[in-house]
Amino acid sequence: MVAENPRVFTIDEAGRRIVAANLVVAGAVLLAMMLLGLTMRLGQSGWLEVPPARFYQIMTVHGTGMIGIAALGGITVMWYFLSQYVRLSTHILTANLLLFLIGVVIILTADFIGGFAAGWTILFPLPTHGAVWPAEAAFWHLLGLMLVGAGLLLVALDFGRALIARYGSLGRSHGWPQLFGLSNDPLPPPTVIAGTMVTIVTTLTVIGGASIMVPMMINALNPAFTINPLLAKNVIYFFGHSLANVTIYMAVVVIYELLPLFAGRPYKASRIFVAGWTGSTIMVLIIFPHHLFMDFAMPQWASGMAQVLSFTNSFPAMLVTGFGALALVHRSGIQWSLVSGLLFLSLFGWLAGIVPAVIDATIVVNSVMHNTLWVPGHFHFYMLLGVIPMILAFMLYLTRDRLGRSPEKDSDMWALIVYLGAGLGFVLVFLYSGRHSVPRRWAVHWPEWMVYDRFASVFAALVILAAAFFIVRFLIGLRHFLSGR
Repeated sequence: MVAENPRVFTIDEAGRRIVAANLVVAGAVLLAMMLLGLTMRLGQSGWLEVPPARFYQIMTVHGTGMIGIAALGGITVMWYFLSQYVRLSTHILTANLLLFLIGVVIILTADFIGGFAAGWTILFPLPTHGAVWPAEAAFWHLLGLMLVGAGLLLVALDFGRALIARYGSLGRSHGWPQLFGLSNDPLPPPTVIAGTMVTIVTTLTVIGGASIMVPMMINALNPAFTINPLLAKNVIYFFGHSLANVTIYMAVVVIYELLPLFAGRPYKASRIFVAGWTGSTIMVLIIFPHHLFMDFAMPQWASGMAQVLSFTNSFPAMLVTGFGALALVHRSGIQWSLVSGLLFLSLFGWLAGIVPAVIDATIVVNSVMHNTLWVPGHFHFYMLLGVIPMILAFMLYLTRDRLGRSPEKDSDMWALIVYLGAGLGFVLVFLYSGRHSVPRRWAVHWPEWMVYDRFASVFAALVILAAAFFIVRFLIGLRHFLSGR
């Protein structure tokens, strides 16, 4: 029998170095992707001249890069905390970083030099049959994605190996025997349950992505090799949607591990907790057809299923993580700091960001809203105000003191307020623009739309300044983490 909360391992010097390297890369790429996003908004606003071909290249790099950096940051958060319960390999995490960097270089070359600009969704047949860039550029872009995915797959498989070695099976590490009344053993800790979900979803997602990207790469070199476009689109969205969503399930363990330190109370797993994470494990993998509501060839049962599951998928997050976190801190005398503030911001961003996503997943709304700025609005909501604050909170926790209780400066709290206010303003402009039918993926906007773009540009600039402040604070304190203090 495995004891409850069995923290039996500590992070050694090699582990601290690779975690630090991951976070430094994540911070640098995050700021670069934010600047590319600002460039697009400035171009649409008329304040900066961005040629359409360059705009779509930037759009492709920005979308791909933000999901990639969320995955790198999220998997690092998960690795750090999960490695305290099971024995993980620092060599695998290092290999992931190397594959990520090589993949990024290849993608940047394919997009900015080769001219590839099919968007992060790489929807077939546009990548390999576009008339603007050579098919070779599509091949190299897809190869870069494959390398990034291969690194994530290696880490996920290492998670699975370690969980099985300690708990006997992924079912046991997920708490399924206790959920179904087959065992009276203590439940695994929340981080282990979350790590099991991430292992399952990431493994299936990356393998699914490879199953379509390899044929697309062959098609790029040999157009006679054909692919069913509807099948390709389904598999691509299975890969892209699931990967984008699992990043927040990677990073959310920062809530389970750090909030108890500030609240002075343990965050314990329960059968309801296991049931919620089991539901998320299943639904994250099968709700992707809500991206295909406008494809008339899709079976009606798939669209109906996607709408129902898109609604129900929000409940595990709200009931388990959201309600659980509020119950944890209620009347706890929580110690408020920059780190705990970012943790609560991330909870707000995740849970509130679900609302516009569910609205878009309603078929009658989707039919008129899906090709508008509403969609990047809901995605930026949970990414900018959910995933990224989780990663930033983790970075600052590591490099301040272990409770984030180093003397707070006025600049710290102002940076948090600016990030929240400007981030919320930025995503609300997206949603408001979508409500007024401003289309997405247009390089050139009509004058009537530019007022929205200009507000968004100002908000984006403020968000970047606040994020840069947090990352600089992380870099300044990095030596304390590396020294083990």
